[in-house]
Amino acid sequence: MKYVTLGKSELRVSRIAFGTWQLGGDWGSTDIDAAVRAIRRAADSGVTFFDTAQAYGFGASERLLGEALHGRSRNDFFIATKGGLRRSGAGVMRDAGADSIRSGVEQSLRALSTDYIDLYQIHWPDPHTPFDDTAEALAKLVADGKVLHVGVSNFDVAQMDAFSATLPVETLQPPYHLFHREIEHAILSYTREHNIGVLVYGPLAHGLLGGNLDRTTRFTADDWRAQSRDFRGANYEYNLKRVNELSEFASKELGVTVAQLAIAWTLANPSVHVAIVGSRSPDHVRDTLSAVELELDEQSLSRIEDIMCDVIPVAGPSPEMV
Repeated sequence: MKYVTLGKSELRVSRIAFGTWQLGGDWGSTDIDAAVRAIRRAADSGVTFFDTAQAYGFGASERLLGEALHGRSRNDFFIATKGGLRRSGAGVMRDAGADSIRSGVEQSLRALSTDYIDLYQIHWPDPHTPFDDTAEALAKLVADGKVLHVGVSNFDVAQMDAFSATLPVETLQPPYHLFHREIEHAILSYTREHNIGVLVYGPLAHGLLGGNLDRTTRFTADDWRAQSRDFRGANYEYNLKRVNELSEFASKELGVTVAQLAIAWTLANPSVHVAIVGSRSPDHVRDTLSAVELELDEQSLSRIEDIMCDVIPVAGPSPEMV
C-alpha cells in the first residue's frame, strides 16, 4: 500500500480508501459476514482510510464498519463519514442545518462506536441552508473534539469558496472516473491552489468499469442502477463496447484487469490524493488494492484517452434519485 498526506488536513492515509456505500442497501441486499470480512481484509492489507456516510442505509454502513474495525487500535485507522441528508417520506432530502449536523454527528459516533470522527464531510450542498450556518455548527463540533477535520462532497468551486469563508474546507470528495471527468479543470485547479485534499468516489463508474457487467446484466429492484438511464438502453451498450476495448488493452498490454486500470488511472492524476473503492467480497479486495502499485506511463495514458475519447458521460445518482 502507498500513503499520502491529504492536503491541509495533514492526515497521512492510504491512497486507496475502503468505501462502504455498497453496503447500505442502495445497491441491493448485503451479506453482512462477507462485508465484515472484506473490511478486515482491507485493513490487514494496509488500508488505513475508511469512508462511509450516515445516509448509506441511515446507520447501516456505519454500524457495519464499526463492527468490522472493533478491537483494532483506533490510532491505526482513519474514519471519514458524511452528513447533511435525512429521510423524508420514502426518499431522502438535503438538510445541512445546524441541528441536523449536530444530531447527525452524534448518531454517527454511536453507530461507529467511536469517540471522534477523523473527517466529517457535508454529503451534498444544501441550497436551503446558508453555508455559514453549517460551517459554524461544524466548527463547534471540532472545538468539542467530536470531529477532527472537515470536508465537503459534491461541491463546486463557488460552494467551497463560500463555505471556506467561515470554516476552511480541508478535503473534497467528488465523483471521478473515465466516464465522469468534469472536475479536471476548475475544481482541481481550486483544490491545488488551496491545498485541499481530494478523495474521489466512483473510480469504477459504479460498476461499469468493474469488468463484470454486460448487456444481459439485470439489476435488482432495490439497486439504484435499475432506475438509472446510465445502465440501460443504447447509451449503456455503447459504453460497454468502450469498456470491452479498454479491458482488452489492460489485459493484453499491461497484464491487469480493467478495474485495476480504472483505479490506477484516477490515481495517476497528480491532483487526486485518494481513490475510494468498495467491495462486497473479501476475495476481491487484494486484486483491487494492487491497483495502487500500477503506474501508467504516458504511452498507456495516451492509449486510454484514444479508447475513451467518445464515451457517453455517466453522471451517477443524486440523493433525490436513490
